[in-house]
Amino acid sequence: MMADDERYEPRDSTGDANGENELVSRLRVIEDQPLDLRAGAFVQIHDRLRTTLEGGDAPA
Repeated sequence: MMADDERYEPRDSTGDANGENELVSRLRVIEDQPLDLRAGAFVQIHDRLRTTLEGGDAPA
């Protein structure tokens, strides 16, 4: 598993190039990990992105 400080945490939801670059960089780090660690890392990114996307649907 990944350490807490290695988890992908988007810094903003504006979709700017910096956020995209961060995601691409994180994905490259994951791709370099042993296969048995990749799935958990991808799940973390998926869950974070889903939460961010679905957060826009929540009533204010």
